[in-house]
Amino acid sequence: MSTGTTATSGPIGAAALGDNNAEGLKADARRERLRLAGLCSPAAILVLVLLVIPVGWLFYVSFIGADGQFSLENYERMIERKSYARIFQTTFEVSLLTTALCILIGYPLAYFMSQLPSRIANLCLITVLLPFWTSLLVRTYAWLVLLQKRGLVNTWAMDLGLWDEPIKIVHNMTGTLIDMVHIMLPFLILPVYGSMKAIDKDYLKAAANLGAGPTRAFWTVFFPLSAPGLFAGSLIVFVLCLGFFVTPAVLGGGKVIMVSMKIASNIELFVNWGAASALGVVLLLMTVAILWIAARFVRLDQLAGQGH
Repeated sequence: MSTGTTATSGPIGAAALGDNNAEGLKADARRERLRLAGLCSPAAILVLVLLVIPVGWLFYVSFIGADGQFSLENYERMIERKSYARIFQTTFEVSLLTTALCILIGYPLAYFMSQLPSRIANLCLITVLLPFWTSLLVRTYAWLVLLQKRGLVNTWAMDLGLWDEPIKIVHNMTGTLIDMVHIMLPFLILPVYGSMKAIDKDYLKAAANLGAGPTRAFWTVFFPLSAPGLFAGSLIVFVLCLGFFVTPAVLGGGKVIMVSMKIASNIELFVNWGAASALGVVLLLMTVAILWIAARFVRLDQLAGQGH
């Protein structure tokens, strides 16, 4: 009888012990989550105060009409007036051209730096970072001095016989693009350079051993491996260009009007916070849509240079 009782109670005791262990693990998991929530709460509060609440206020104000009542007039105005479409077109045109020029200049430069010895490459990297040590406003006005009709560029070009009279390369799209490319170039070079430095040189040696020449090895091996860094840099440059204000305002001469400039004029000249907020909301949604579409093609770990 006692043997049967022991045999029966053994499995039951094991099951009870397993249930107790499971409950204990669940309690530990709950305590761990609470501790993590406590550690994250300061950052969450900061994000709430600095990001969520201001963006929520922006959305709310965009639906307030001139009479102070809830209205869609701010969005209807953007649909009805063709000037708003031209402003958005200019914004995306400037951003795309700046990104394309940064790719044409920055990718070869990053490739050149990646092939240099580490000591020399670090010195080159410092020169790339030098513009960050100068105020954006100072750089913009410096380009204004260089590019104006009697500036250094026109003076030297005429002295060298490149052209006979001063040409207009400021207060237009040309001057705006020159300064924006100068400002945005480091944002493209840094991720591309990081992506290139992470490429194992043995891949190129393997391609050479299989009969690929330098050009073919570059396009079939090196370029695809550096593409995530190029994509990340291009995305950063494009998104940052969408919100540019100082450069087009100073070097555009009123001929290159971007969304940020229209937002400023709605507030400063017309004191219309609703119209300015609606423009900000539309630009924000467009930016989020661009980032979402980009995430469909490239994973976040690839953008961070971990997808090789």
